[in-house]
Amino acid sequence: MGAATRLLAALLAVPAMAFGAELVKLDRAPIDETDLISLQRGARTFVNYCLNCHSAGYMRYGRLQDLGLNEAQIRDNLIFTEAKIGDLMRVAMDPKEGKEWFGVAPPDLSVIARSNASPAGSGADWLYTYMRSFYRDSTRPMGWNNAVFPNVGMPHVLYQLQGEQALTTAERATWGGRKEKVQRLVVEKPGSMTPPEYDRMVADLVNFLVYVGEPAKRSRIALGIYVLMFLGGLFVLAYALKKEYWKDVH
Repeated sequence: MGAATRLLAALLAVPAMAFGAELVKLDRAPIDETDLISLQRGARTFVNYCLNCHSAGYMRYGRLQDLGLNEAQIRDNLIFTEAKIGDLMRVAMDPKEGKEWFGVAPPDLSVIARSNASPAGSGADWLYTYMRSFYRDSTRPMGWNNAVFPNVGMPHVLYQLQGEQALTTAERATWGGRKEKVQRLVVEKPGSMTPPEYDRMVADLVNFLVYVGEPAKRSRIALGIYVLMFLGGLFVLAYALKKEYWKDVH
């Protein structure tokens, strides 16, 4: 093998090795985009805990009516600013200030559930695991770290609900009698919610973020089914017409 060939092989291997090192086992998010109650609860969590820093700049408050809410319910329960029902779900935080406070400007979450997909799992799986993987870390500026996103700049805004976790290391026996070290997250200070309750709340939040990524998804799928049915009927008629025209041609 020549030097040029070896160099090319090495360059091709580097991205694969780097990608493999970032691969994290993600928990499956229990997403159900037809569950309107779950989506309503997720919207409530989003505007109470996320919209303070993160915007959903491609989503309008008015689209929340698709979740079974009326304008009065949206204004009274989900809008805490001077925003109107037809306005985009934006925050007043200056990106420069956000970068100064957190080290990076908080990203817009409009398509976050679609942009984090990887071979390890979907974007929803990533978000579901990420929001349950914060732990205390005194070396970080905000005092928090994340097992899915190491050295993240975001603090754990839901810690009062989940509690405070610690990242612990333990040994376990493997095949052949060898031992390997594994890391686990352990709740050291319980929050106001039990683990199942917190997981359910995070699932509702992720469910809502999946909806925000494509609010018209259900309508698109329903319309697609009707279009396919129409094309199927049109094909039958076109085939019958063709048979009629060509029945005397030998």
